Amino acid sequence: MTEYAPPSDPIEILHEDQELLVVNKPAGLLSVPGKGEGLTDCLIARLELAFPQVLLVHRLDRDTSGVMIFALTPYAQRHLGLQFEKRMVKKTYLARVAGRLEPKTGTVDLPLKVDWPNRPLQKVDHAEGRSAQTDWRVMKAGDDESRVQLMPHTGRSHQLRVHMLSLGHPILGDPLYMPERAAEFPRMMLHAQELRLRHPEGGEGVKFRLPAPF
Repeated sequence: MTEYAPPSDPIEILHEDQELLVVNKPAGLLSVPGKGEGLTDCLIARLELAFPQVLLVHRLDRDTSGVMIFALTPYAQRHLGLQFEKRMVKKTYLARVAGRLEPKTGTVDLPLKVDWPNRPLQKVDHAEGRSAQTDWRVMKAGDDESRVQLMPHTGRSHQLRVHMLSLGHPILGDPLYMPERAAEFPRMMLHAQELRLRHPEGGEGVKFRLPAPF
């Protein structure tokens, strides 16, 4: 794992109401505290300074940026947690991956399991892995890289990173799964672009979207 040097910029608030807090998680910042010294600075700890009642609903990898939703009441946390658990939340990511990804659309259906000797890396494991599915759609393709939308149906750890790697098109700038080229990029090129879900208060469909910064 590379040295932890999170950005110090203020956290951008995308939406706030009585039940929800939606923010732009910066790349390089942990969602929650890590294990070990020097890993206490994280998104939820920063948010607690302004929103002491904030509650975790889901996570994004340290090196991923984008839309992340928090609950501001225990009721909202339960409501949102069930939506994630039942796969009712529609998630869209944008990524830049190595090489020309073909065909234009497709699905990766490969079970994942932690690679214990190499934690926190994950790996495809057909015998003991947990079910994981990701749809992809190519937005723009060149010989060196492709710009793709990724729509995960499940929320396994490192799912998008391992699924793209399994196709032979790792995410550019990934320090764990493409370390040999990570230094060529200012960050990992993976961004949580959009979340669609039901608002805990009334059940109305809501959408939170943030264009990728790359």
